[in-house]
Amino acid sequence: MASPMRSLLTDPSRYVQSFRLFLTNSTEHQCMREFMEGQLPAVIASIGNGKSTINILSVGGGAGEIDLLILSKVQARYPGVTIRNDVIEPSADQIFKYKERVAETSNLENVKFTWHEETAYEYESRMNSEKKSKKWDFIHMIQMLYYVKDVPATIQYFHGLLEAQAKLLIILVSGTSGWEMLWKKYRSSFPLNDLCLYVSSADIKRILDSAGLKYQLHELPSHMDITSCFIEGNKDGELLLDFLTETCEFSKTAPPELKRQVMEELRKPECSEERDGKVLFNNNLSVIVIEP
Repeated sequence: MASPMRSLLTDPSRYVQSFRLFLTNSTEHQCMREFMEGQLPAVIASIGNGKSTINILSVGGGAGEIDLLILSKVQARYPGVTIRNDVIEPSADQIFKYKERVAETSNLENVKFTWHEETAYEYESRMNSEKKSKKWDFIHMIQMLYYVKDVPATIQYFHGLLEAQAKLLIILVSGTSGWEMLWKKYRSSFPLNDLCLYVSSADIKRILDSAGLKYQLHELPSHMDITSCFIEGNKDGELLLDFLTETCEFSKTAPPELKRQVMEELRKPECSEERDGKVLFNNNLSVIVIEP
């Protein structure tokens, strides 16, 4: 009998709901912000040397929160220089929120925004058909490589668009995170569609090593409070479980045995730690900075 389980991505509004709850319950953006404040200035120290315009490409820019932080650091390093910031983002809703955020942010006079409502693959196909290969001074892909069909080809394509002093920055879950443990064990049981792959920094390192690319790796400690997942019938807990398993209504549609195993797995020290009566899932991230 076919399983009633379906991918969370088949229900965009529930996906957005569960994603927002994940951001509320985790230190995801906080640890990224700390990296942008502390370590990004060194990463971008030479991307604009001698340039009157700096070209930045955001692949999967979402609602722009982290993008604007990145732009503020580039502006601080290269005051007064024109910045062209192109954003590839398939969600019209996210682009709308991004534009709202830009409208509410001061000091962006020298930044020219262009939004492309398309996936990374659609962008690549369009550029190839238009025979364009614009070069960029800084490209970043933050938490988006799970949503491409061919990760090595995507990295290779965007890496090929780097200028001589440029950098390609990737952020995704760490190979030491609870995600890696949970998904290694159960991904074949989850209803993944071809819109979502499971990749961690361990996979990206293998890809970069085999391509002979030079890179630096930074680990960002992060956690997510999943205590509510263990309270039967708790709405937030159900949404977080959906996000963890990429499954729509996981607690209602998963076979009882699978649900029992996943709930057990989530409490194991490989996935989470218990502190002050809370269950904190290991949401560690990796930042990978790739040279041209």
